Amino acid sequence: MQNPPKLRLDDIDRAILSVLQHNGKLSNVELADKVGLSESACLRRVKILEKSGLFERFALLLDHDALGIAGDAFVRVTLEGQQRERLEAFEKKVINIEEVMECHLLSGDADYILRVICRDNTHYKRLHARLTNLPGVQRVHTSFALRTVIKKTALPLNILDQPVY
Repeated sequence: MQNPPKLRLDDIDRAILSVLQHNGKLSNVELADKVGLSESACLRRVKILEKSGLFERFALLLDHDALGIAGDAFVRVTLEGQQRERLEAFEKKVINIEEVMECHLLSGDADYILRVICRDNTHYKRLHARLTNLPGVQRVHTSFALRTVIKKTALPLNILDQPVY
């Protein structure tokens, strides 16, 4: 877990971040109108937020179905050991596989979970062969998403207000 941001966010900052997370293409004029600020005040705040390091990046999200991508698979990878060298060797190679959309180091019975995309079963078979040949891989266990129930890209900013117990 990382430390909380050094920048103290007020309600207007949170409103700006919330609106931008849902539509990063808004002009400053549109954004200012949505959050109830003057254009200059809004632009000043956005620049401060951007300089603070809160903005990871801007991206366009594409529709899987429209592109003919079958969907997501979740791959749990277990390595032969958890020595730092093994983890680093695996990570160095897995980041170069373009079908791997996310890779997370885990606690628990698997070392990593990957979210991968594939066109179809034949594509996945080729991808599976590549994954099993990565350095240190002992076991690969795949689950295919049958249906996406929810898929969020916006962080819930209201959790910042919740007390930590």
